[in-house]
Amino acid sequence: MLDPTHLMTASPHVLRQTKIIFTLGPATASEEMLEKLIRGGADVARLNMAHANHEWTRTMVRRIRRISQQVGREIAIMMDIKGPEIRTGDVDAPIELKAGEEFDFTVRPGGEPGQSPEEIRSVGVNYENLVNDISVGDIVLVDNGLMRFEVMDKIDNRRIRCKVLIAGQLSSRRHINLPGVKVNLPAFTEKDRRDTLVGIEEGIDFVALSFVREAGDITTLREFLLENDSKARIIAKIEDQSAIQNLDEIIHACDALMVARGDLGIECPLEDLPVIQRRALKACFDRGRAVIIATHMLESMIESPVPTRAEITDVANAVYEEADCVMLSGETTIGKYPWESVEILDRIARRIEEEGDVVFEDPALLEGEKINVLKSAVMLANQIPNSSLLTFTRRGFIATSLAALRPAHAPIFAMTNSVTTLRQMRLLRAVNPYVMPLTSDPNDTIENAIRLLKREGLVAAGAKLIVVTDILSNDRLVDSVQLRTVR
Repeated sequence: MLDPTHLMTASPHVLRQTKIIFTLGPATASEEMLEKLIRGGADVARLNMAHANHEWTRTMVRRIRRISQQVGREIAIMMDIKGPEIRTGDVDAPIELKAGEEFDFTVRPGGEPGQSPEEIRSVGVNYENLVNDISVGDIVLVDNGLMRFEVMDKIDNRRIRCKVLIAGQLSSRRHINLPGVKVNLPAFTEKDRRDTLVGIEEGIDFVALSFVREAGDITTLREFLLENDSKARIIAKIEDQSAIQNLDEIIHACDALMVARGDLGIECPLEDLPVIQRRALKACFDRGRAVIIATHMLESMIESPVPTRAEITDVANAVYEEADCVMLSGETTIGKYPWESVEILDRIARRIEEEGDVVFEDPALLEGEKINVLKSAVMLANQIPNSSLLTFTRRGFIATSLAALRPAHAPIFAMTNSVTTLRQMRLLRAVNPYVMPLTSDPNDTIENAIRLLKREGLVAAGAKLIVVTDILSNDRLVDSVQLRTVR
């Protein structure tokens, strides 16, 4: 029988492979809590721009950078931009809706409330093309799917009449989902542009694009980043049925993928959600893209000091499936136990990684001579117990590829001369990045890296290192895989 205390006794000296993302909010904004989280192994801080203004954003980015430098551990910052959103307007008082009654959604600037001419109750909607995009028989979900409506009729070009299928209380500014409806909203809105410019000015590392529907959405954002001289990488959030239909092209276009299970679980049948998660993980794995599993991972810990058993299993499944990252939202923004939530993720990940075996075969779509060299390095690491991989990278390509090849147990030590590259490597499974000078002499660089690892207590005399680097041969650099024993 499994000893229930084992989670508490997993060695903290074993490097965790799965990365942890936490969302900033009132519960984690203080310098004291940020220092605790950074020291405790959190890898990426997420700024949710649906709830953040520019002044707060600048303050938090600068605070994280300052504390990271003080602690001596740089973490990454992700700006999660809001994307297109359909909401109801303000109501004077919550509207009690009963199953079977009729109710109108009326297109109004800003979603202002108003009565239908027939005195049927209604609420304003902030989406100009609602009537054009929707069809009779479509479903309208409100407030994360808590209320459900069926479209009965289009009364005119500004109003749809619905039947209440699932009753509830409708309050102001509730989020609307239209499952299966292709809405003609821009993926990258004017608000997103303003928010992203602030992020660029502050040097954020990732931009997460919400409600990605096709590869062109990512192209629009990438062009904007290039126009503004930003090296930030793009995380595509899949949240509706269009994204699932275009999954392969989206993964090809982005730098990393987030399986955003909140809206995805509303837009798609609930029983499809685990299938979609598994399919997305496999597709990312095949293309060598990092993948994040997000939403409701430890939702009960917003109020409770311990998670449910189902949540523990959910997190464990993400680790078993070899996701690069697991992410916390409300748990660390408004939750009572933000530090405990991160600690629980850490403990579960470490314990499952002790058991873990490689789930997938080699990435199907990663090819080329360079990839074959890296595959041989990973194969060697898998065959030598307690070995580690050591590599050197300026832009992160080698580290990204090694992470995609999923070493069974070996940590990947990635040395770079760029702090920006270091932060972006925080997203990658099993990669432990460090900044150091990369000299013109490959052997000197390797020796300097080994001294750094020994100084940090990460390797000891006798340890085996599989070194992936360039060596000079006849005045040209060639790819090399070396086996070294730490002296």
